Amino acid sequence: GLELSVNNHDADFSLSTMVGPHVSLSCLVQNSSQAEELLWYRGDGQVDLKDGNKVNISNICVSPVAESDNGVTFTCKLARDKSVQVSVTLDVKFPPQLTGEESLRIEEQQDVTLSCNAKSNPQAQTAWYKNNNTLILEQNRYQLYQTSEVFQLSILKVQKSDNGTYTCVVKSPLGEGRKDFHLTVEDKKPVFPKEAVIAAVVVVTVTILFGIVARKDKIFKVW
Repeated sequence: GLELSVNNHDADFSLSTMVGPHVSLSCLVQNSSQAEELLWYRGDGQVDLKDGNKVNISNICVSPVAESDNGVTFTCKLARDKSVQVSVTLDVKFPPQLTGEESLRIEEQQDVTLSCNAKSNPQAQTAWYKNNNTLILEQNRYQLYQTSEVFQLSILKVQKSDNGTYTCVVKSPLGEGRKDFHLTVEDKKPVFPKEAVIAAVVVVTVTILFGIVARKDKIFKVW
């Protein structure tokens, strides 16, 4: 009948909280007739506890709660029988943190990718705008890529008409973030074939050498 409870939960549970405030976790031995030592783990790592915070009841505090604590599991275990345990997983809520701007210069007919890195919990929805108007996604011209943390817009074979400011807007129930991309499309630079340039250099060099050889007698007479 020996059991553990964490914050009055005797089975694994999830605890929702916001970034900033501290979270207190209290582990209690129930139905015990003797002193029982408790252990705390953060993920796979054991938490150091003071001597007066190990027997029959043990408390730990996460302060301050950070975005990196989202999804982290804390587990209280019975020292002499680690199969007796209760785990709590933190569900840390935070809005998208997306700001700033970026300037890009690209030649015509090249591809360009605009990338927004925006984590949030709950996961946010994203939208793309061009010059403050909703971007119409033409087929075979635009490609979208999205994960829980990355939002990307790729423009294939850019044209002069693609000049402008693109805005990535990320919205969640907790807030909104945005980032501007100032895209400038430049004229395509002429490409000189390397083989032709090398061949021309070789021809000129050989011609000069033949000219020197042909005139060597005259050159030597001068000297």
